[in-house]
Amino acid sequence: MPYHVTKFLTTPNPNALKCELDRSPAPDRPRSYAQGEPVHDDPLASALLAVPGVAHLLIHDGWITVGKSPEASWASLKPRISKALGDAP
Repeated sequence: MPYHVTKFLTTPNPNALKCELDRSPAPDRPRSYAQGEPVHDDPLASALLAVPGVAHLLIHDGWITVGKSPEASWASLKPRISKALGDAP
């Protein structure tokens, strides 16, 4: 079932952005992943890490924090993150 980003929030880290969602992606188990690490049957994490420029994720109850590579821009990543979440199984 797709997710909808209700708002993007900045963090003290300029390379991390908090995405508040319309429903929880991790009601039972928060999880984190970094680019190049196995995602162990997590299609949401796989979809987000497939977005060029996404470096790491923290998936929690009601939100996801996305970390980007320093050379990526939030202007180009935000629509791609929204699309990956909207297309999520």
